[in-house]
Amino acid sequence: MINEQLLNPASIVVIGGSNNVHKPGGSIVRNLINGGYKGELRIVNPKEDEIQGIKAFHDAKEIPMTDLAILVVAAKYCPDYVDFLAAEKGVRAFVIISAGFGEETQAGAALEQRILDTCAQYGAALIGPNCIGLMNRNHHSVFTLPIPNLDPKGADFISGSGATAVFILESAVVKGLQFNSVWSVGNGKQIGIEDVLQYMDDNFDPKRDSKIKLLYVENIANPDKLLYHASSLIRKGCRIAAIKAGSSESGSRAASSHTGAIASSDAAVEALFRKAGIVRCFSREELTTAGCIFTVQGSQTLPLNGAMMNFAIVTHAGGPGVMLTDALSKGGLNVPKIEGTIADELKAQLFPGSSVSNPIDFLATGTPAQLGTVIDYCDQRLDQIDAIAVIYGTPGLTQLYEAYDVLDQKIRQCRKPIFPILPSMVTAGPEVADFLAKGHVNFSDEVTLATTLSQIIHTPLPAAHEVELYGVDISQLHNIIFRETRRLKFEGKDSSWLSPDCVREILACAGIPMVPEMVSTSREELTAFASRVGYPVVAKVVGPVHKSDVGGVALNIRTAEHLSLEFDRMMQIEGAEGVMVQKMLKGTELFIGAKYEERFGHVVLCGLGGIFVEVLKDVSSGLAPLTYTEAYSMIRSLRSYKIIKGSRGQKGINEQKYAEIIVRLSTLLRFATEIKEIDINPLLANEHDVIAVDARIRMG
Repeated sequence: MINEQLLNPASIVVIGGSNNVHKPGGSIVRNLINGGYKGELRIVNPKEDEIQGIKAFHDAKEIPMTDLAILVVAAKYCPDYVDFLAAEKGVRAFVIISAGFGEETQAGAALEQRILDTCAQYGAALIGPNCIGLMNRNHHSVFTLPIPNLDPKGADFISGSGATAVFILESAVVKGLQFNSVWSVGNGKQIGIEDVLQYMDDNFDPKRDSKIKLLYVENIANPDKLLYHASSLIRKGCRIAAIKAGSSESGSRAASSHTGAIASSDAAVEALFRKAGIVRCFSREELTTAGCIFTVQGSQTLPLNGAMMNFAIVTHAGGPGVMLTDALSKGGLNVPKIEGTIADELKAQLFPGSSVSNPIDFLATGTPAQLGTVIDYCDQRLDQIDAIAVIYGTPGLTQLYEAYDVLDQKIRQCRKPIFPILPSMVTAGPEVADFLAKGHVNFSDEVTLATTLSQIIHTPLPAAHEVELYGVDISQLHNIIFRETRRLKFEGKDSSWLSPDCVREILACAGIPMVPEMVSTSREELTAFASRVGYPVVAKVVGPVHKSDVGGVALNIRTAEHLSLEFDRMMQIEGAEGVMVQKMLKGTELFIGAKYEERFGHVVLCGLGGIFVEVLKDVSSGLAPLTYTEAYSMIRSLRSYKIIKGSRGQKGINEQKYAEIIVRLSTLLRFATEIKEIDINPLLANEHDVIAVDARIRMG
C-alpha cells in the first residue's frame, strides 16, 4: 500500500532520533537534514531538548498531526507507537528501521502482525521492519551512507536486504551511477519488492519516471506478480537487472530422474527472469555495471535478444584492449577487423607505431586530439561499428583533464554509445571525479563491462502472456490425467511414475513423436515386433529408474536370437516389470525435462542428452508455457549450442523441430499441474527430425 504520505510527506516524525550520528536514530536525522527535506521535521526523544538543531518532543503525544513516522526504537515498543500514531496523529506511512521481528522469533512475528493489522485498519503504508529505510528526491529516510546523487534519470533500486543495499550503493557511487530512489523493504510483510514494482508499473509516466530498475532479491514471494509487472515495465521502455541471492541449494528432493538431479531453485529463477526479460546479474559489480550501461547515452539502441553487436575498442594501452577483446568475444560480441583505405587514412593521423586494426591502439604518447579523431572515425566513418569502448588511463606522469574533456564532448555528440573505461582511479582520482561530476559513468574494469554487456545483449525480450495451444489435445490430456488420478487414489499413492504406454499417450497429446516401441513380458511378442519394425533394435528393462546403472540397456541388437538372450537376462534384473524393444535410430542425443516448482509452476529444461545431461549439467531453463522465442533463446544459450548448430563438418540438428517440441511440452504442462516431473532423454535428432526415444513421467 504505497501512498503519497510515504513518497512525499509534508511532515515527518523520527521516533528515537538523537544527537549521536554514529547510531541509527542520529544518522537518520542527519541524512534528512543534509538531504534538504523541505517539510516539517519532528523528533521524539524523552531525554533531549534539541536534536541536531531541531527542537525535540519528549513524548509522541506532544507532536502535531504528521504524515510519515520513522521508528528507531526497540521492537517491543513499535506496535504501541504504530497504534497511537495512526489513531491519534493521522500518520499514514511508517518506516520501521528496528529489527527483532519475524526474522528472529515467533514473539517478534506476533509484534510484526500487530503492526500489519493496524496499518491495514488505517490504510497506512509500511516499509520494513528490519530495513535501512527509503530514499527518494523528496526525503532521505535512511540511516546509512553513502548517499548517492539523486536524479530523475537515475536508477530505482529495490533491495530485500539493508546491508547489501549499502554495499551495492558503495559499488555504484564510485562508478558515477545516479539514483532516482532507493527502497530497502526489509521483511517486506506489507510492501515487498513485487509491490514496489507493481506501484511503479501502475503509475508509470514515461516522461517523468526513471526507466532503470535494479533489484536485489533474497526471496521471491510472488513469482507471478514479479513476472507480470517486470515484463510490463520492460514493454513500456524500462530496463531491469537483478541479483537473486540464495539460489545454489539443490531443488532435487530425490534424484529419481535426470530432471530431479539437476533441477534447482536456481533453474526456476533463471526461467522466471528469462520470461520477464530481466537481466540476471551474479554480483554487486555486475548489477551496478548493468545500471551504468543502461544510463550510457545511446545504449537504448543496443541490439537485444542475442543479436550481433560490433565494438570498436579505442585504447592507448595494448593489454587492456586485448583483455576486453577476449572478454567481448567470449560473451558472443564482436570486435571486427578494420582494414582497407579507411584504416590507412586513420593510421596516417596517428603517431608511427599505432595500430588501427581493432583494438585501435594510438599509443601511450597519443594526444587528446588524436583520441577525438579516433572516436570521430568510429562514430561517423565506420558503419559496421555499433558501439565504442574507450580505455584511457595514466601512470601518474600527466594529468588527464584535457583528454577527459574530449571524452565528455564526444559522449554528448556521438550517435553511437561510448563506454568509458578509466582505470586510473588512484593516479588520476581528481580527473575521474571531475568526469563523473559531469554526469558520466566509469567502467573501471573492462572484463566486468564485457561480461555484463553480454548478459544484457543475450537477455530475451519479455514473453507474450497469451497461451498458444499449438495443436495440443487438451481434451484427451484431461481424460488421461483424470484416469490416472483415479488410479493413484485407488492404489492409495500420493505420486507414481506412469507406465510406458501412458507416457506415450500423454506425449501423443502434445504431438511429440516417439520411436516405435513395444513393452511386454513375452519373448515371442517382442521378437515378432522387432521383425516388423526391422533390426537393429534396442532393448531396455522396464521398472528400474536408471536402466544403464543396472545393465538394463542393450544396443544394436541385430537378430532374434540376440534379442531373446537379452530378454532373459533383463527379466532377471531386480525390479524388472518387463522389457521394452525400440527401433534403433542414430542422431545427436538431446534432453528435455520439466519439474513442477511450488509458486513458479513448471520449470522446463533442455540440453544435450544421454549421460551428458548429468555429467556436463549444461542446461537452460524456461517457465511454462513457453513461446518459440523463449525456446530458441534457451537452445542458443547452451554452451553446447555449437554441437546443436553443427561444427567441424558435422551437420546440425533440426533446431526448429527441437524448439517445437519444447514449446508443445510446455503448453501441455500448463494444463497438467498433476505432472510433477517429466524426463525425455534422449531425443535423437538429425538435420531432418527430432524423435523421443525414452521418457518418464511422475504424476501426483
